[in-house]
Amino acid sequence: MSQRPAHRRAADRQPQQAWLAFGGAADQAWLRPLRRGFRHCFAVLHDADGWTVLDPLSGRLLVVRLELPQGFDLPGFYRRSGLAVLGPYAPAAPQPRWLPPLSPNSCVALCRSVLGPGAPFALTPHGLFRRLQKNVGNRNFFLTSG
Repeated sequence: MSQRPAHRRAADRQPQQAWLAFGGAADQAWLRPLRRGFRHCFAVLHDADGWTVLDPLSGRLLVVRLELPQGFDLPGFYRRSGLAVLGPYAPAAPQPRWLPPLSPNSCVALCRSVLGPGAPFALTPHGLFRRLQKNVGNRNFFLTSG
């Protein structure tokens, strides 16, 4: 019998795709120095059963399973709403590390965690967007390579 938790076994059986959405207004004073339109990012996961949104808000992590019709284009909806959306990405399997990541707990850190250990380093939403966009034709290389 496997020692891995049930949710990890289920994720292996049912592959996911991830999209990252970028946008946001400066609802917190400390966000104002960030580039307009790239003050926040969040992740959207799709599997055979539907859509899950992972949105790190100030002070808490919002995880919501959306009840949408089969075949609904959630990334397209976000694009039509004015957000910049990148994806789909195949989240990489976890890999052992010598040290924990030393980046602050932020929306960027959550999005990088969703992508896996091969995600490009960035501290701001715009930095992550630029690095991912630069590798669009190469996205599976750095997200799934071991």
